[in-house]
Amino acid sequence: MPQTPLKIQLAIRPLETAEDYRAFEALQRETWGKNLAEVITATMARIVQKVGGIAAGAFDANGQMMGFVFGYTGVKGGIPVHWSHMLAVRESARNSGIALRLKLYQREELLKLGVKEVYWTYDPLVAKNAFINFNHLGVSVVEYAVDMYGPENDSELFRGLGTDRLVVLWHIDKEYIKAVLDGRLRFDPRPFEASPLAVGRKADTDPNSPPVLKEGSGEERIRIEIPRDIHLVRSVSGATAKAWRESTRKAFQAAFSDRYEVSGFYREELSERCFYCLHKKS
Repeated sequence: MPQTPLKIQLAIRPLETAEDYRAFEALQRETWGKNLAEVITATMARIVQKVGGIAAGAFDANGQMMGFVFGYTGVKGGIPVHWSHMLAVRESARNSGIALRLKLYQREELLKLGVKEVYWTYDPLVAKNAFINFNHLGVSVVEYAVDMYGPENDSELFRGLGTDRLVVLWHIDKEYIKAVLDGRLRFDPRPFEASPLAVGRKADTDPNSPPVLKEGSGEERIRIEIPRDIHLVRSVSGATAKAWRESTRKAFQAAFSDRYEVSGFYREELSERCFYCLHKKS
């Protein structure tokens, strides 16, 4: 699941022209569905940029927008924080490192403003996002939010699965984050490879297998499995995809209430099975 080397020449910069903002709105619909109702408009993006928010695009040599990042800056607990609301990459350019470059751009710009904490959400069933968030960026989990954006939303990608999300925090000024970003600090899954599964496949060799929710083990380390590609599972069986949502929701909620926290995420090289690794806080 590592990113492939970036072969696209990019310029990452704030949105500026009317064409930029039109491309920004269009890429939202291209990513989350043409009938997406809650589009961030050009007007909203312009306003956010006036008050320390981020609305930036990644543009290729021909000026085509290949991706964007958008978020709000505010105050939480008396300190400035940023909520990274949207990041999208054009389908033809995915898995090329653009998402990571957009996050690094975002970090650089926010540090200039004195912002040190960045929050966002992602669907815990999406393995690619989990891999980037934990292994490339070094985030920590704040909470498991059930139906964060309502029981259903208008995104064609996740229709029928609800909108459960992990809320994560990126401490962008910390030394350990710098070490993660430059490759000096990497998650080692080996201590977790024999750990009990809180959720696992019913059939070990079937990537579209339904899940099995296990009883709590009480062990110091546990794992929660997710499908390598939840969208593929959903295309084969909506019921199986929904079962993964329900099982992992229960597992995460039980683990967090029992003082576990997410240590990292990995994919087995041969089987391509994907696991969250959790350890119990002392």
